[in-house]
Amino acid sequence: MAIDLLNESGAEVDEAQLLRLVAFDLEKLFVHPDAEVSIALVDVATMEQLHVQWMDEPGPTDVLSFPMDELRPGSPDRMAPAGLLGDIVLCPEVAAEQAREAGHDVMTELRLLTTHGLLHLLGFDHAEAAERDEMFALQDKLLAAFVAHGGSGTEAR
Repeated sequence: MAIDLLNESGAEVDEAQLLRLVAFDLEKLFVHPDAEVSIALVDVATMEQLHVQWMDEPGPTDVLSFPMDELRPGSPDRMAPAGLLGDIVLCPEVAAEQAREAGHDVMTELRLLTTHGLLHLLGFDHAEAAERDEMFALQDKLLAAFVAHGGSGTEAR
């Protein structure tokens, strides 16, 4: 899988962990190994600008997703085709604030936001209650599996 990560945020982030997470999630979602995705970590000002430009909403947000080829998850019987999934944009500073409020560390929040953004790239949404339930259940399942697998680097392997 081609997973590119660019950290322009100025924040120290465990970039390798985010790359492992995306690779893990894509494998669990039966996405072709030749699929491409990029992750950008940006500062608050950049995130605010993107949020206004693309969502027409004021202020910064935590994560934005920009799907490209409209790929969907595959299944054990049929892998999703190769293609360009799109871009995930994260704001570590907003994530840090949310992590404090939630009572966990910043990497836990960034893992959540990265998986959330990836699911958006794969067509998941949470506008309706049923969609929300499906997306958040899958998000929780993927994150728990990643941690249990030792992918976060902080748990025993």
